[in-house]
Amino acid sequence: MKRETVALPNYVIGADAYDKAADILKQYGKTAVLVGGKRATAAGGDILENALKQGGIALTERVLFTGNSTYENVDALAEIDAVKSADMILAMGGGKCCDTCKVLAEKLGKPLFTFPTIASNCAPCTALAIMYNSDGSFKNNYYSKRPPLFVFINDAVIAKAPIEYLQAGIGDALSKEPEVKLALRHVELDQNLLLGRCLCDACTEPLLKYGAEALASCRAGKTSRALQEAALDIVISTGLVSNMTVCPEFYYNTNLAHCFYYGATIFPVYHDYLHGYWVAYGVLVLLDYDGQTELRDRVMRFYREAR
Repeated sequence: MKRETVALPNYVIGADAYDKAADILKQYGKTAVLVGGKRATAAGGDILENALKQGGIALTERVLFTGNSTYENVDALAEIDAVKSADMILAMGGGKCCDTCKVLAEKLGKPLFTFPTIASNCAPCTALAIMYNSDGSFKNNYYSKRPPLFVFINDAVIAKAPIEYLQAGIGDALSKEPEVKLALRHVELDQNLLLGRCLCDACTEPLLKYGAEALASCRAGKTSRALQEAALDIVISTGLVSNMTVCPEFYYNTNLAHCFYYGATIFPVYHDYLHGYWVAYGVLVLLDYDGQTELRDRVMRFYREAR
């Protein structure tokens, strides 16, 4: 079945990204609730709140996000008065917070904006939400009608995040091109799938070119051109591919590299490693399976040099 409607998010990147939020948000109301993890809101909450206040948007409450992206978390957040009364929802943090807020925003019929404080995956940009059971095992994919309306990437905040999140983000993003191309190899492509396949060409090479320097910037706690390029690759480029290759009728966004991750969620050891670390290993397996030994060896060298 072909999709007749495709919605894509807008984005801005820069140390002043939050300063641009009020002008965009005011089209959707005057009040917003911020949902985010403790570390995430400590890193970016004050910066965002001050920027919104100067632009005439009231941040009515900061709601703490804890745990995983579960439907139980969604239901609990939906019962909070500040969430129910706000004109819009702002998700600040990583993928689990963003995915939870996608389901929450759709349940309450509110616009959603994302403020990633780490570059660990493309969740801030996608309509897809990965949902888990209360024990941490994978439950299902939730397909939102549209992705978040706007993604605000403050790379100065991301530069100060623990480096393991950027490492995981690079590992996850490196899976996009080989997985999508393998999944679509014998599929008759419509315009959306063709566009998604073409976009995935922008996912591998920038990381191999800028990844090591981006990690060095993160270690120093300072932003750089390389860190911006890596963050855009991880959050935006791969997210756009996801939005073009995933819907309830078909799923060409992931395959073999992510099998390791989803399978690992049933084991206790899964919790010892971030999503992207599992996927990074799966990328090597996929490339070997698919006979792409030259790229496999390049990626392996990159892993060794960049760790």
